[in-house]
Amino acid sequence: MSVLRFDPFRDVDRLAEQLLGTAAGTRRTPHFMPMDLFRSGDHFVVLADLPGVDPGSVDVTIDNGMLTIRAERTSRGEESVEWLASERFTGSYMRQLSLGDGIDAERIAASYDNGVLSVTIPLAEKAKTRRIDVTTTGSPQVIHGSHHEEIAAN
Repeated sequence: MSVLRFDPFRDVDRLAEQLLGTAAGTRRTPHFMPMDLFRSGDHFVVLADLPGVDPGSVDVTIDNGMLTIRAERTSRGEESVEWLASERFTGSYMRQLSLGDGIDAERIAASYDNGVLSVTIPLAEKAKTRRIDVTTTGSPQVIHGSHHEEIAAN
């Protein structure tokens, strides 16, 4: 029995191999870690896509106001197969975010679920929005009359 293989992108793959210096089925380093960053109330949230990453390899650190996320996707260990397509990156991922002074670094929390790393970065108490009461001094002044009376008096 023979299998007919038709790959309309084979020439594109060959060009990519020449430009990147890699062949199908070889270790390739990811170019970036896609993420979302948003503020929700009194904290920021980072959602980073890390599909297929070993949860034990995920490392989140903070040093001198720099949040660093590292993760590793290990090779599939199928070296003896004939690769027809190899588009899933293996290797290390890293992303760094510079945090401002208003962050409570002691309360940063992270979780990894279904290929998504979630990092919650709370604001420090001193950086939270707060309402400032406005006080008045002296007794309030009451102005009698209407605008028309004032004009007539002049």
